[in-house]
Amino acid sequence: MSKLDWINDELDGLREAGLFNEIRTIESPMGAWVTIDGRSVLNFCANNYLGLANHPRLRQATKEAIDTYGVGPGAVRTIAGTMAVHIELEERLAAFKKAEACITFQSGFTANLAVIPALVGKQDVIFSDELNHASIIDGCRLSRAKVVRYAHSNVDDLRRVIGETETNGRRLIITDGVFSMDGDIAPLDKLCEAAEEHDIMIMVDDAHGEGVLGDGGRGIVDHFKLHGRIDVEVGTLSKAFGVMGGLVAGKREIIEWLRQRGRPFLFSSAATVPDAAACLESVNMLEESTELVDKLWSNSAFFKKGMQALGFDTGETTTPILPVMLGEASLAQKFSRRLFEEGVFAMSIKFPTVPRGKARIRVMNSAAHSQSDLEMALDTFARVGRELGVIN
Repeated sequence: MSKLDWINDELDGLREAGLFNEIRTIESPMGAWVTIDGRSVLNFCANNYLGLANHPRLRQATKEAIDTYGVGPGAVRTIAGTMAVHIELEERLAAFKKAEACITFQSGFTANLAVIPALVGKQDVIFSDELNHASIIDGCRLSRAKVVRYAHSNVDDLRRVIGETETNGRRLIITDGVFSMDGDIAPLDKLCEAAEEHDIMIMVDDAHGEGVLGDGGRGIVDHFKLHGRIDVEVGTLSKAFGVMGGLVAGKREIIEWLRQRGRPFLFSSAATVPDAAACLESVNMLEESTELVDKLWSNSAFFKKGMQALGFDTGETTTPILPVMLGEASLAQKFSRRLFEEGVFAMSIKFPTVPRGKARIRVMNSAAHSQSDLEMALDTFARVGRELGVIN
């Protein structure tokens, strides 16, 4: 028996259970329509909320930055990798977020891996929403702190576990801002009140709220007007901002501490010049106009109303994320495959990303979609839904 036979057995098991991920390759720029296998298909998979991933202004800003600074930073930020464009981006993001300071990372995932172990350790306690993202879970594991989960978005349950947990160490409450699989928003205002009552640090990962929630896309802290009351706001620049990278905004002393002890900042090369420059241009565009954010929400409302009128179960979403609840993984995979055959790219989401029995198609709305795109998608969902017996 080969030492790797167990992997092949596991892969065969995934295929039999309908849990094997078939990864499609995009052969065009990211946009409302993409080319896959030589075909143009309507894209409802990407986190490209504002349609900035291939925007002419971002491409031009990238070209100009390359001419000025080159491409790679050549080092970690603390040695020789901090360039003027990095500092400008952090200062502009702090102002945009109405925070005291900001630090950027290579991705939103690495931002969580940096901030959580820097704030708490093995003598400390983390109170974590049971549906928090994998990057939060991994950051908690790296910290070696005790993790106490509370029921999803349930502030009463949070207060209960706080009262039942004894510690002489530091305490940290962590929640996602927008939960990426269901599209619901954390009750951050109520969580903040609980944190203040018990003098506990509070952190929110606003990956799917950046560029979406708040005034002109300033995020969940702005949405609830909690400036100065949330200790740490983690975000990503790879979704609505259309590029790549992560950010941590919040109290000045925490940001300075991350420059000293955030391991991805200390031990991984800085974000590239093109990435930083493109992110900076995204900030420029969001500060100039709310047009793209407004279009995103208008498109989302139209599509959600249409799907619900057709009879689809769209869960508890209150954001542009629209889960089409189907239940079994095999049905979700078949539904996604038929959509693709009909010209709509919308992937199935299944275990372990969501619990067993809660497989779905996750529709990601975008400001890049036109009215005709949305109407075409609704017609296709209706046709496939009736064919597979999901709707009447």
